[in-house]
Amino acid sequence: MQAVRTANTVVALLHLFLLLAPSKTKATESSTMSLPGCPDNCSGIPIPYPFGLSPNCSLSDAFEVSCNTTNYSGTSTSTPYWHERQVLDISLSLGELRVTAPISYQCYNTTTKTNDYIEWSWNLSGSAFVFNYEKNKFVVIGCDTLAYVQYSVNLNQSNYYWGACGSWCYGLQTLTNGSTCSGIGCSQTVIPKGINYFYVSIVEQYNNSEIYNFSRCGYAMVMEPDNFTFNTRYITTDALERENLPLVIDWFIDNTTCNSTWANESSYACKSKNSECVDSISGLGYFCNCSRGYQGNPYLEGGCQDINECVSQQPCSQPGKCYNTQGGYRCSCPFGWQQKEKDTCEPNLAVILGTCASIIPLLFLVFGVYVILERRKLSKVMKKYFDQYGGWILLEKIKSSQGFGFTIYTKQQVEQATNNFDSASILGQGGHGTVYKGSLSGQTVAIKKCKMIDENKKKEFGKEMLILSQINHKNIVKLLGCCLEVEVPMLVYEFIPNGTLLDYINNKRPGSHISLATRLRIAQESAEALAYLHSSASPPILHGDVKSTNILSDKNYMAKVSDFGASTLAPTDESEMATLVQGTCGYLDPEYLQSCKLSDKSDVYSFGVVILELLTSKPVIDFGAPEEEIGLSSRFLIAMEEKKINELLDDEIKCEDHMEVIMEVAELAKECLNMKGAERPTMKEVAEELERICKIMQHPWREDQYHPEELETLLSGASHVMEIEQTSSFSLEKQAGKSIAVGR
Repeated sequence: MQAVRTANTVVALLHLFLLLAPSKTKATESSTMSLPGCPDNCSGIPIPYPFGLSPNCSLSDAFEVSCNTTNYSGTSTSTPYWHERQVLDISLSLGELRVTAPISYQCYNTTTKTNDYIEWSWNLSGSAFVFNYEKNKFVVIGCDTLAYVQYSVNLNQSNYYWGACGSWCYGLQTLTNGSTCSGIGCSQTVIPKGINYFYVSIVEQYNNSEIYNFSRCGYAMVMEPDNFTFNTRYITTDALERENLPLVIDWFIDNTTCNSTWANESSYACKSKNSECVDSISGLGYFCNCSRGYQGNPYLEGGCQDINECVSQQPCSQPGKCYNTQGGYRCSCPFGWQQKEKDTCEPNLAVILGTCASIIPLLFLVFGVYVILERRKLSKVMKKYFDQYGGWILLEKIKSSQGFGFTIYTKQQVEQATNNFDSASILGQGGHGTVYKGSLSGQTVAIKKCKMIDENKKKEFGKEMLILSQINHKNIVKLLGCCLEVEVPMLVYEFIPNGTLLDYINNKRPGSHISLATRLRIAQESAEALAYLHSSASPPILHGDVKSTNILSDKNYMAKVSDFGASTLAPTDESEMATLVQGTCGYLDPEYLQSCKLSDKSDVYSFGVVILELLTSKPVIDFGAPEEEIGLSSRFLIAMEEKKINELLDDEIKCEDHMEVIMEVAELAKECLNMKGAERPTMKEVAEELERICKIMQHPWREDQYHPEELETLLSGASHVMEIEQTSSFSLEKQAGKSIAVGR
């Protein structure tokens, strides 16, 4: 065996390696656990008592750690060293000291054809330190390396132990990064228990002389392999020489056990009140630990402090509540729960059932009282609405007049009729409300649910309903009833199934034909309905929103004027009228736009636009047209002036046989669209003129003379939805004999 290199040279090389290599340290349990007045760390690595950085700060010289050292070049360092090995970690709870392992190596020198090597031994005999036999292993790294290790206990020759280990590989392709030391490039074997001396030697005959081109060196050491990761560069380079490989040393206080230390209290090292003695795994001595539920340094007076488990661990399962105690904690279970284990709460069925048996009847009683109070409250609110809308006036009229034909529905009836206002029941909706299809007393109806009502009209609502309910004309949609138990009254109309005039004009099926006679019949029936409202109703009623979407068609394809009664729900105060104009863009009377005063001639103007729709089948507003021709009425008046009316007509009615009739209708529309309301005809005059023109067509439109083919196409393709315009409104004047304004 070749002699080991001189100690000074070895120490200098190791110091250089430690300067170049990164530190692989672990945090200990505390950073402030040294004796009072003593430094507690070196370069951030905690040094807890019984270790210390000076003789006065450690338990004995054996536990002293040096911090300020000087390497061979004279450069000052601050790395902690114990027995000339760098300290990586000190554990009080495990009684372990982790330092860098000395590495023995042998490298083949290609120049001298000889081996350069260093072999290490370490003697801890006579101290309270032994090499940990559980975590340390004898490890050999290389591709042609055989090494052996000699152990002993207290350097007793009779107690020497020998171990050997070898590692071989036949090329880099057989090596894997991160592999365990299982024999290919790296192998390991266990060490005996309680050793305090070892000597590592490498067999010189295995010298890498045949594989130096990819692996020149072999290594052997006692180390902790669990904190080591194999890398192929350890085979191909000398990188392993600069690694801080960990070695675990067990330390203890003296060579007595816990059972014998109590005989001599003065020398007992566990000074903290809440500490306990622990025998070392080697069986050669003891060390101290804080008792369960405490943490800190058991070697110092008061060093073990209580752990607040409720904060650090939160051990109690829900719904238990944690309370910290000295050295532990307790879990408290809420009412109705019982503690099954220390940290677990489970329901206490007996308590729960007993509590439920007494509480459930009380809950039923409270719930019953609540329901009664809520019903009374709701009943008061519903009665308040019913009173303020004149519900009693309507009731008295209904009771005193048999065959009155008007019904006051409850909120519950309306909700049931519409399936609680299900979206699937919606017929149409707009800015002021929504119309639902429903069924009341076996009759299909249209229910209008509006969003607002003029505060000034609430008291007059019942009187207005009395007037509107008496309107009875075959070409007017019948108002059947209302609901007054809500914040905004709801109106109930007869259901008109065959869509609107606008649908009829715009949604014709391909190949279908709408004759001029059919168009004139629709105009005549609509005009008669409006004339009835203006002349025969008492008091007279103004529609206010005449348009093609408010002219519907029933199952017999008869025209029905709608939305004549919903204006009660719109503001009519003059201050509000200045900013809220009733009607629909394209149909509005220019004179009404200036004065904001609705008159019967306003309805005449709007009806004139409807006549234009029947003649032209064109939209009322066309934003793609020139500015002066955006409105259909403007285009029509320009065409009449330029004698180009034929260009506006629907192709279906362009026929020389009917041009005289068409021109008469056009002249009538022109009169209706006169800018001065006083110069327009009345609706009665319009209806009479349309009746005369229809007779000219020699097709009097009596019910028994309807042509089936025209009836079939009347609303073919049209939406079978009755649209009662949500934004309609009407105004009833209080004074008898004055007109009632109805419409948007």
